[in-house]
Amino acid sequence: MTSSREELAGEIQQRMIRFIAEMVLYNHAVSAKVGLGASDSQFMTLLQTYGPLTPRQLAEHTGLTSGTVTGVIDRLESHGFVTRRADPGDRRKVVVTPSPEAIQDKLVPLYAEQGSRMQEVLATRTVDELRTISAFLADAVDNAEARS
Repeated sequence: MTSSREELAGEIQQRMIRFIAEMVLYNHAVSAKVGLGASDSQFMTLLQTYGPLTPRQLAEHTGLTSGTVTGVIDRLESHGFVTRRADPGDRRKVVVTPSPEAIQDKLVPLYAEQGSRMQEVLATRTVDELRTISAFLADAVDNAEARS
């Protein structure tokens, strides 16, 4: 059992790295099952997190070139995961919007088992522990966003 603060912090960091790697690999496998690439699933995550975005905003979030972003949007659109619509605030711009029906029909079933397993893990924690975990993850996300 780890005892010092430094050892415990190091252990948490290593477990987070492993958890992230496992989730990335799982997302890649799910993407492959529906005919998408790794970048494609990350776009879906961005759209589900932030809502409709312009191609430029997607490029800013991902650091990808406009040509690459266009290719990803084309693939997502051809599989029915997104639609392009004129931006209501500026008709010269396009907004990429996720398709809730395609997500529900094609992606949700592939993540159901993973979600159930996570619920089993969370069910073993007290409400106070869940608050601590939630606060930690919120801080970790804020830290990651501030650095990107």
